[in-house]
Amino acid sequence: MDTNTVITLLTIAVVLLSLVIVALLAVVTVVLLKINRVLRNIEAISQNIASASDWVSPVKLFRHISRLFR
Repeated sequence: MDTNTVITLLTIAVVLLSLVIVALLAVVTVVLLKINRVLRNIEAISQNIASASDWVSPVKLFRHISRLFR
């Protein structure tokens, strides 16, 4: 094998590895964006549950019932 063939093969290998790295970075970015979206949804759900549990807490419920009879 002469040096031109070796240089060509090494260049092809470097280009292919660069493409693989770019593809992996893209996949990691997409996965992180999806995880971020899921975490935002979980945060919204937990806030809704917290506000619902606050609304039906016994102290608040009895306070509103007692205000109805005043």
